[in-house]
Amino acid sequence: MLYSDQIFPGCSAIDRRLADILKVRGIGNRLAYVASGPKPDHTFFVNAQAYYRRFGLDLALFFDLDEPHSAEDIAALFACDAIHLSGGHTGSFLDRLRRSGMIGPLRDWALSGGILIGVSAGAILMTPTIATDALFIGRRPEDVTDGDALDLVPFEFFPHLGDDATYLPELLRYSTHTAHPIVACNDSDGIVVTGRRIECVGNPLWICGGVVRAPGEIELGGFSVV
Repeated sequence: MLYSDQIFPGCSAIDRRLADILKVRGIGNRLAYVASGPKPDHTFFVNAQAYYRRFGLDLALFFDLDEPHSAEDIAALFACDAIHLSGGHTGSFLDRLRRSGMIGPLRDWALSGGILIGVSAGAILMTPTIATDALFIGRRPEDVTDGDALDLVPFEFFPHLGDDATYLPELLRYSTHTAHPIVACNDSDGIVVTGRRIECVGNPLWICGGVVRAPGEIELGGFSVV
């Protein structure tokens, strides 16, 4: 699940899909929160707890990538019914995932059926590269050479599209430099990926080859878009 942001009630449609998926799978409602930054501010965790509580989910476990973790800690993380990757600074978040050795385990867990929830930076990390994040820090995405991420979906992701009028033209330009299509979302939009099925929630834009395209016009490596 890729959220541009978690805002209530604007993201209710994505929230319902998450609750439905958990219910259909017959698993529980216990979620873990992976913090993006150092010495994380628990205010964001507490706010996320309140957000999930609205639709019956329990954000119960806080996981700080900068702290040492025992095998039991790691097992507790992956025993949760879903894992939330928080927003924040995407590049720093990726560095922490790498240093903690969590890239491989998170990817393997998701590919074996685990439910990952990415919000903003967390959503960007679920894609092949964090290159699009460069636009938030005044860089060109095509200049990013060390952005390899979890590579769970066949597209790049860009949140908060409506925050700056320059984002769309810059994404259109960048799309001529990358082999991946780009999904750009406003803060009430999102993407739900189950197996090889991609569901658009709201009105995300699909960008490829310098233009906005219909999803059906884009090759997605065996994934289908609904």
